[in-house]
Parts: sequence; C-alpha cells; structure tokens
Amino acid sequence: MNGPDSGRFASLSVAAAAAAIRDGDITATSYADALLQQARKHADLNSFITIDEPAVLAAAEAADRARAAGSTAPLLGVPLGVKDSYLTRGLRTTLGVEILEGFTPTEDADVVEAVKDAGAIVFGKNNLVEMSYGLTGDNSRYGQAKNPYGTRHMTGGSSSGSGAAVAARIVPAAFGGDTVGSIRVPAALVGVVGFKPTTGRWPAGGVAPISHTLDTPGIFARTVEDCALIDHVVTRQTAAEAAARSSLEGTRFAYAPKQYLEPIESETEAQFRDTLQRLRDAGAEVVEIDLGEDFSELADRLTWNLFFRETMQAVTEYLHRHDVPVSFHGLHDALKPQLKGLWNEYVVPGAPGFISQQAYEATLSVDRPELQRRFDEVFTRGGFDALLSPTTPSPAPLIEQQATFTIEGEEVSHLLLAKNTVPASGAGLPSISVPMGITTRGLPIGLEIDSAHGDDRNLLHLARQVEGVLDKLPAPE
Repeated sequence: MNGPDSGRFASLSVAAAAAAIRDGDITATSYADALLQQARKHADLNSFITIDEPAVLAAAEAADRARAAGSTAPLLGVPLGVKDSYLTRGLRTTLGVEILEGFTPTEDADVVEAVKDAGAIVFGKNNLVEMSYGLTGDNSRYGQAKNPYGTRHMTGGSSSGSGAAVAARIVPAAFGGDTVGSIRVPAALVGVVGFKPTTGRWPAGGVAPISHTLDTPGIFARTVEDCALIDHVVTRQTAAEAAARSSLEGTRFAYAPKQYLEPIESETEAQFRDTLQRLRDAGAEVVEIDLGEDFSELADRLTWNLFFRETMQAVTEYLHRHDVPVSFHGLHDALKPQLKGLWNEYVVPGAPGFISQQAYEATLSVDRPELQRRFDEVFTRGGFDALLSPTTPSPAPLIEQQATFTIEGEEVSHLLLAKNTVPASGAGLPSISVPMGITTRGLPIGLEIDSAHGDDRNLLHLARQVEGVLDKLPAPE
C-alpha cells in the first residue's frame, strides 16, 4: 500500500488505531503493512535493530481472525516497538551489544506479555545505547540512532530508537526504560510524549537492568491518552479511574528556576516561560519555589551513586535468571572500549569510583529519603499538583557533539541532558515529558511534569490538560 492511505495509517495514535481495527474501519493486516513500509522508508534513522516482517504480518492476520471471531481486546492488532533490552520470546534480544546478537529468548518480559495479552503485536526491537549506558543514542555495533527532526542531531538515550520510531510514525508507541532519564530525554529531543511511571508501578521482569532502585519500564507515544491506555494495560488495573480534570482551573503548578533553569539555552527558557503563561491563562496557579541550594548536588550524588553501584549485581542476577548465554565478566570483556573504561572506573568492585558499602548504605538511608522529603514538601505540604521544568536544558545537540556541547557559549558535558530528569528518578516519582514547542531550527523542546509518588493516574490526567493548551508539533518532514 502506497499513497495517502499509507500516510494516514502511519499517523494514527494507539487509541485511534485500536478503535479503527475493532470497528472494522481498517484491518490489522493493512495497518501493519503500512507501518512496515514506514520502517523501510526510514531505515536510515537506525531506530530498529530487528524487525521480523513475516512474523508481524502473521500476527496481524491472526488479529484480524480474532476480531472476526468477536475479540474486543483493547490493543487488538496494534503494532508496538520494544526497546532491545526487553526479552521477547522468539525474537532476538541484543541489549545493544555484539556478543548477544544471536540471543533469542524463550520468554517475554512482563510488560511484553501484558500487551500481547491485550492483543498488541511486537513490531520489532528498537535500537538503544549499549547496555542502556548513555544519553546520546550512540551504538557502535547497530548504528547511531538519528533524530527525525534533523538527522544530524542526536536522539538522546538510552531509549534512542524507541523515541525515533514513534516520532517518525513507524509505530504509534514504543517501550523504553528510564533510570536517570532514558525515556524523557529522548522524548523531549524527538518531539514525542515519554512517560516514566512511579518506580515499581510497572513490572520490570525480563528488562535488562542497571539499578534495581532506579529502573522502570515506560512508554513513548504521540499523545498522553495513549500513555494512559498502555499504563492501564500494563498495570492490569481494575480500580476505578481517577476523576478526569475538565480544565486547569484551580490546578497548582510549581517551578524551581534556581534548580532547573541553570544553565539553559535561551529558546528553551523562552518556550518554558511562554508555557507557564499559557497555563496561567488557562486558569492554573503557577508559583516559583526554591528546593534548596544543595538540591541538584544531592539529586546528582545519590542518583549516580546508585546507578553505578548497583549495575554489577543487577546485571549478574538478570543474566543468570533468564539464561542469557554470557556471564557478567564475559559481557564486560566484550564492551566497546569507551563503555568498558567507564565500568572499569565505576562499576567493577575495586574500581577507583566504586563506592564503599558504607557510602552505598548512606545513599539509601540518608540521601534518598532527604530528596524524597524535599519533593514531599512540594506535593503534600505545599499542595502543588505538579512540578514543571524543561525536560532538557537545550534541544538536541549535533551527533558530532557526543561528549560535550555548548549552551549559550558554555561547554557542558552530555550528562547535562539528564540534569532535570535525574531528581524524579532519584526519588522514584512519576514523570512525563510532553512536547512544548519547536525551535527556529525546527528542533523539539520538551516540558517535564513531575508528580507525587504513586500519583500516576492523576499525573496522566493532568498532562492531558496541559497538552491541550500547547501547540501540536508538526510531523517531521
């Protein structure tokens, strides 16, 4: 199928595609065929490592038969991308490393099983940063993922291919993983919605880990509605819905410029301040707050301490539990030089940056509770519904700026891309990035919305209202 129908199918949201298939307006087979054409058209983006086209079409044909037999499964016939750190039964899972390029699991990750039970189709395995260890989208074996809004620009990482595939209209949604911002950073840079649930809300079984304290699966989509739909499926919720907000009247937003707007690129700041005014105009109260002079240092210290300190144990247990045909040391030996050097510096016991057991326990018992207390002051005692910030301090840097880039003439590390996402990760909070605008160079800018621990459904309802006052991003050319 070519022409206008193919383009129309590719632009469908998850909810719209599922409804169209259920109602008989389109077939799952024609929809899958249109998306496979999109994947071929945009193969240069390197958003997928593996797509088994015959398997996708066979699953779509099975969905059409199920629909004819009366199935009303909520995701029937909808193809979804899956980050290649998730186990997928019968479809290879590489974790982004060459040593596992032939590994085909015999089980699905919990999240994959949940969406399959709801009728969804695994479209393919999305590209990622090697072992999910990075923020730029670089992968030396499977190729640099490229930003659909400017192919010379990075996607962000580590869930690079998932974000790019959704932005390029190859799939309506794709799963990623978020430890310090690996969903929200790419979502912001490629102009889609990226939802990080409260840590522990989504089942993480079968997803390659970094830190059991920080990791969570999550989702990229082009609408908040689709994130909410998939959240329902994955959590298998039976509880009543939280009351939907009809407007932003009476909503209370906080923002903390001292902690989240230094440093910041000028267009990003201007777009953020325009968004704050739009929210005020829509009836919301927007209040400037101060989270403390040491807030960013606290959040960075505890989050990166946990990130590095928990990797070896988490990865070792994962490899053993799921019969992955490599040991931790075998995996370590096979890493690309840059990542192997990082692990030698921070991850392996005895490394110069490997923190002691005493420091690790202090991170969990002192630093993390203090960060959570700061947020509790905002949401519980302060009575705010959400905390707002730019998701990233700048739009997507150029791919050639893998290590450092500039913000307003100042050279900064690529790690600064996660400066505003790290605090919610460290505290385990639910967080979502929604597109807030586009620069004069045509690059997307994201708005991060953080909410109280466990308040995911209210966050998603609120984000839909915020989405409604923002301009919809044009599709990438």
